[in-house]
Amino acid sequence: MDTVAVLLEAPERLVLSRLELSPPGEEDIVVDVEWSGISTGTERLLWSGRMPPFPGMGYPLVPGYESVGRVAAAGPSSMRRVGERVFVPGAKCFGTVRGLFGGAASRLVVPGARAVPIDEALGEDGVLMALAATAQHAIGAELPELIIGHGVLGRLLARLVVAAGGAPTVWETNPARADGASGYQVVTPDDDARRDYRSICDVSGDSGLLDSLVQRLAPGGEIVLAGFYSAPLSFAFPPAFMREARFRVAAEWREPDLVAVRGLLDAGRLSFEGLITHRRDASAAPDAYRTAFNDPACLKMILDWRACS
Repeated sequence: MDTVAVLLEAPERLVLSRLELSPPGEEDIVVDVEWSGISTGTERLLWSGRMPPFPGMGYPLVPGYESVGRVAAAGPSSMRRVGERVFVPGAKCFGTVRGLFGGAASRLVVPGARAVPIDEALGEDGVLMALAATAQHAIGAELPELIIGHGVLGRLLARLVVAAGGAPTVWETNPARADGASGYQVVTPDDDARRDYRSICDVSGDSGLLDSLVQRLAPGGEIVLAGFYSAPLSFAFPPAFMREARFRVAAEWREPDLVAVRGLLDAGRLSFEGLITHRRDASAAPDAYRTAFNDPACLKMILDWRACS
């Protein structure tokens, strides 16, 4: 059994390639992928060659951790059934080709426990489950009052905060990304005079922002680092000392985060509407990746695999 997959042969060298799939076991399922998302954070770093040392890193590799498809075959111990629509957060089923994160392919073999059944009505929006769970994971004991960045992750985080009863402020310097707010406000840093935020969550991935964020903290306030940073982070100590600032790194989402997101979606308290702005057939993957990484108007690009076999 084989698959057509996005293959990063080397930095900035991306092709579609037919790859052999690992044979499925009793606990595995075969998923025919319908859509996969392109991450402008980690996948941009993989594509550009700027990804810091990371377990599983190396080329050639299959990227992608945002896939939605239907179960085509299910092992007797897989806990899944044929015909289910599932979200798959990546796969490692390509033999000697690295799967980091391995979701950008027309067919995948994954443990059934790794695939998450989703509502049929979600359709292509289901690719956003991983980002929504990532945003949920960034929320700590105190709801973020200030969010840095109004891309897809920032919008999901803001929507989750609103669903939890908060009313965050979001900083965005790109006017093209200032729209789409509901229940919260989007401003530029220069238009925000507040300097007493109890919790600030940065999803921008900009390693040079820490000093300016410390200046906006209330005493004892927290800065949550929820982006992915390719450059070292540093900050001036005296202002952070004066405020007794706290720093927290939000890592990869966990299963409880995904469960929480599914619950909010099912209850109608969270919506993915309007977050996917660009779509391409999987055959146009090289162009799709360039657009996703270089077009400021592209919030979220997805690949459609339904015509690819």
